Amino acid sequence: MGLPADLLVGKKLRELRTRKGLSLRALAEQSGLNVNTLSLIENGKSSPSVSTLQQLAIALDVPITAFFEVERVEKRVVFTPADQRPQVLLGGVQMHNLAEDLRSSSIQPFIVTLEPGTGSGERMIVHTGVEFVYCLSGRLHYRVDGQEYALKPGDGLTFEAHLPHCWENQGEETAQILLILHPGDEREEELGQRHFLRSVVQKEVNMKIAVITEDGKTISQHFGRAPYYLVLTVENGQVVNREMREKLGHGRFGAEHHGHGEEHHHGAGHGLDSGSHRKHVSMAEAIADCQVLICGGMGMGAYDSMRRLNIQPIVTDLRSVDEAVQAYLAGNLTDHPERLH
Repeated sequence: MGLPADLLVGKKLRELRTRKGLSLRALAEQSGLNVNTLSLIENGKSSPSVSTLQQLAIALDVPITAFFEVERVEKRVVFTPADQRPQVLLGGVQMHNLAEDLRSSSIQPFIVTLEPGTGSGERMIVHTGVEFVYCLSGRLHYRVDGQEYALKPGDGLTFEAHLPHCWENQGEETAQILLILHPGDEREEELGQRHFLRSVVQKEVNMKIAVITEDGKTISQHFGRAPYYLVLTVENGQVVNREMREKLGHGRFGAEHHGHGEEHHHGAGHGLDSGSHRKHVSMAEAIADCQVLICGGMGMGAYDSMRRLNIQPIVTDLRSVDEAVQAYLAGNLTDHPERLH
């Protein structure tokens, strides 16, 4: 069965804090949380909220799923008895993983139990692939691409997951659903946990957003060619500072590319080799302190590299920097991975 969720999170928090060489007080200062709160979490005496985990993840510079990682043994067949389902309980949402440690991540099934009033938060969720929801009991309200869906027992809902969506139990009784995620990119590990735990980027958490631009006002359509990053500092959900930073372009990596980048070579796997990744790393050095990168166009290799660097890339069809940033802060900015080349 393993450790209960509270104890697992506390144990992992202590491990991560110790690995970073931080005292409780130092982590409290970096995260903005109370020392006593951190102590209670580490000792398994308090269950942290999603926003608390998000603050800790940012302070420790780790993905939020790091708090739930256990030693894995990959399997080709996974049998999950009803009374032995691996589970996580956060903020009234209980997740049971029905395929933990499955070697392939092409399908990820969960039983999700939601207490009345719980849901995904204010921010819309966007990811790759397809999402299937089947209501087992209670009632659940889903919003997908602006359309409202009220699910009752026996109802199913399937949609392309790049469409902005959110969900909430608006009823007075506990709801339970079967959730099956089919990522469009099998490299998206732990999509199920991110679906629930990283969907809410709390506005009270300080962050920096980088935007690819040529003039500081419009979003460039090509990541490789753009000469600048506009870096916006966000505090309490408001932009408090703007800074233009020079950005390396493909032409800066030598005549071997003839002024063009690997993003122009549209063969299978273009831009995904180690050499290309090193170039993308150099291009991202100027925004190493940013959590999000917004652009109008990008190659698959650059997109993959940003994710590996823990920078969330978002490809948007909006042209205005201000419009896109405000949409992101409101949870309404749609990522268009189908625009990758």
